[in-house]
Amino acid sequence: MLRSSTSVLVLLAGIALAVIALDVITKSLVVALLDPERPVHIIGDAVTLRLVRNSGAAFSMASGYTWVLTLIALAVVVVIFRFSRKLRSGWWVLGLGLVLGGAIGNLIDRIFRDPAPLRGHVVDFISVGWWPVFNVADSAVVCGAVLLVVLSLLGYDYDGSRSGFAARRAAKVEAENA
Repeated sequence: MLRSSTSVLVLLAGIALAVIALDVITKSLVVALLDPERPVHIIGDAVTLRLVRNSGAAFSMASGYTWVLTLIALAVVVVIFRFSRKLRSGWWVLGLGLVLGGAIGNLIDRIFRDPAPLRGHVVDFISVGWWPVFNVADSAVVCGAVLLVVLSLLGYDYDGSRSGFAARRAAKVEAENA
């Protein structure tokens, strides 16, 4: 359990910065090296690298509403930072750090990429089977969100406390060790 809000912020920022760096580096390489007309086959047709510029959200939903998605991403970033003062669970910090880094990674594209500031298209490049093309930031958001849902379902709370299954398990372990 994390004790100070300073250590939480440092850990949260470190995770987010690692995701952002990996996202920016991979997108820069993809834009510089991939031809949108020629995907690179990694594992047959199952896994390919293909350059796609997405003006919408996940699965190309909300195309044409980039400015709304930009505002939503900004709101997510602000909420996570404000909420971070209450965090005491390392697992919750990991999950929120992944979501934060992914949100900022795609926000960077929306702010700075063509066709215009605050209306930029996100660079996607990982294609797996029938799944829509995605990027490192998308992966981080999804993995972080799944982790947060699992923690919530199992009863591991953001403040380090436990409820439900996690509380019963902790009580059982404590009883066995007594």
